[in-house]
Amino acid sequence: MTYPSPWRATVLTLFPEMFPGPLGVSLAGRALASGLWQIEARDIRASATDRHRSVDDTPAGGGPGMVLRADVLAAAIDAAEIGSERPRLLMSPRGRPLTQARVTELARGPGPLIVCGRFEGVDQRVIDGRALEEVSIGDYVLSGGEIAALALIDACVRLLPGVMGKETSGTEESFSDGLLEYPQYTRPQLFEGVPIPAILTSGDHAKVAAWRRAESEALTASRRPDLWGKAANRGSGQKTPKNKTDG
Repeated sequence: MTYPSPWRATVLTLFPEMFPGPLGVSLAGRALASGLWQIEARDIRASATDRHRSVDDTPAGGGPGMVLRADVLAAAIDAAEIGSERPRLLMSPRGRPLTQARVTELARGPGPLIVCGRFEGVDQRVIDGRALEEVSIGDYVLSGGEIAALALIDACVRLLPGVMGKETSGTEESFSDGLLEYPQYTRPQLFEGVPIPAILTSGDHAKVAAWRRAESEALTASRRPDLWGKAANRGSGQKTPKNKTDG
């Protein structure tokens, strides 16, 4: 399905001043300025109804901290008036881990609505009632979902057509084929007594490709056995690569 451009991120947050933040510089910033994508940061507090503009309350059943109220957040989501074709995401440490495959899906779509949680979390009833997909960027807890949202948006924006300098840049990176990326080198040819591997300057593209593949496999098996297990299951007769110290 082809969606109208530009790709758009709608962010619901208590701190709209955090956006675009770092997304306003470098590749993402240039693409934003040129109209390749758009971002809208909406203040959740604008949907509060009392004179104190309250957005949270104590947890039902007791416990520390505060919880974002379902009525306020639901009103903020409804006020954004996003189409049903746009994913609704909630940045949450208990969500499904964000993968490069999911990033690619999001980048190919019209752009998501992203809810940034705060405090102890979000009332479950608004998660269920507004069909929010919980997404995590790692097994750790942040002060809020804003930094996670920035990471997700950046990962998507760099895959949009026209953002990166070369169309192949996004296809030879870590996770693009289920493996970590191979080591990179550039000039000077000799640095602190260590040369660039000779095969990379040999001019033999087939050997370079084979070397890079082998390095990717070795790094993945060593550092991310979880990814290597998946990659090995996809391949036929794939063997665990030797570590460089194995001889």
